[in-house]
Amino acid sequence: MGGRVFLGLGSNLGERQVWIGQALKRLEGLGVEVVRRSSVYETEPLGIVDQPDFLNLAVEVETELDPRSLMESCLQVEQSLGRRRGEKNGPRNIDIDMLYYGDRVTSSPSLTLPHPRIADRAFALKPLAEIASDFLAPDSGKTVGEMLRICPDSSRVRLWKEGNLTQNPKA
Repeated sequence: MGGRVFLGLGSNLGERQVWIGQALKRLEGLGVEVVRRSSVYETEPLGIVDQPDFLNLAVEVETELDPRSLMESCLQVEQSLGRRRGEKNGPRNIDIDMLYYGDRVTSSPSLTLPHPRIADRAFALKPLAEIASDFLAPDSGKTVGEMLRICPDSSRVRLWKEGNLTQNPKA
């Protein structure tokens, strides 16, 4: 593996915690081992505000998959859970973003690392800072904790009631 790898997961449709739990389980079946998991945060949507609040969390994973293969696995899990890509920033039952893959910096039509908008998204930075505040972003030279402190996003990100992520969607 090429350093510390972080994913962000979110959902704002149906039983949000179920979708996230199922996604984590399916990722593990594809060679992705979760080694650290943040708390779950409830966040207001950005962009299209007339939609339900999201649940978001960050995970640190270990994998032998290269960045492109990991991205393909994330997309495969989304599709297997019924994600249909529609309106940009619209509601979704599951969203899996690769935030960082070690010190890799790359930009192509199919993969950009680090995630291109992470520095402007409190809903991604807050959970990530909980598990990796000291992680040094390879593109900016700032730690995740520093990026959270200067993040221009003032949207609501609050700790969600603690509960287990379940893995049996009813939808």
